[in-house]
Amino acid sequence: AICKSLKNNGYHKLLTVERNKLNLMRYSEVKEYLSFENPEVVIIAAAKVGGIFANNTYPAEFITENLLIQTNIIQSAFNFGIKKLLFLGSSCIYPRLCDQPISEKDLLNGYLEKTNEPYAIAKIAGIKVCESYNRQYSESHGIDYRSLMPTNLYGSGDNYHKKNSHVIPALIRRIHDAKIKNLDKVEIWGTGSPKREFLHVDDLAEACVHVMNLDKSKINKFIDPMCSHINVGTGVDTTIKDLAYKISKIIKYNGLLEFNSSKPDGSPRKLL
Repeated sequence: AICKSLKNNGYHKLLTVERNKLNLMRYSEVKEYLSFENPEVVIIAAAKVGGIFANNTYPAEFITENLLIQTNIIQSAFNFGIKKLLFLGSSCIYPRLCDQPISEKDLLNGYLEKTNEPYAIAKIAGIKVCESYNRQYSESHGIDYRSLMPTNLYGSGDNYHKKNSHVIPALIRRIHDAKIKNLDKVEIWGTGSPKREFLHVDDLAEACVHVMNLDKSKINKFIDPMCSHINVGTGVDTTIKDLAYKISKIIKYNGLLEFNSSKPDGSPRKLL
């Protein structure tokens, strides 16, 4: 989506690489790739991601892989004199119980949601790495590393894995399968009461290009050196229950939606 947006905005010399050709968890490979390609700007959209089940099942991978990916890229970018970098985080960086809507200044002001704490800590570290490089090297080396925190995303190219997907593709997959198999009910994790805000991936991509191109003097009016990340959302949210019924109606599934309250809900609300 970001590549598509960049092309639409006049950028055509785009560097992308498949994961089977570059392991971002190996510093030597990242260093060699950036040294050879010598990009002007780096956008970090790579991450180990998933829904509640994946985060709960693989906490070690979620914290370790994300820390390695982002640190390797940011450090290598700095070492090769790349001035501009954009880091993508997640709204789960904020405390579980937060005033709504959530402000950037709410970061580190409370306990994180336990089901995705390892992932959130990795993303918080990414923000702080960018901030620390800016504080130490923006004047001497002219670097400008920015961080965006998107809300829940959906759209083309999503992951529809049965267990490791996020809520919208997970519900689409589960309800669609139930319709195809003529099942009389679908189990949905949690009570259905948590509220979530959703943003189409193409809209996030436009935000990435917009923020990347903002003049530094303009962006500095809205951030400070120790709170430099920017939220990206729609300002509108919906309950998981309403979302599930909307998806069910679109798919024309006539069976029962059964909410399993013994399964975790995650954060009660995350409106940016």
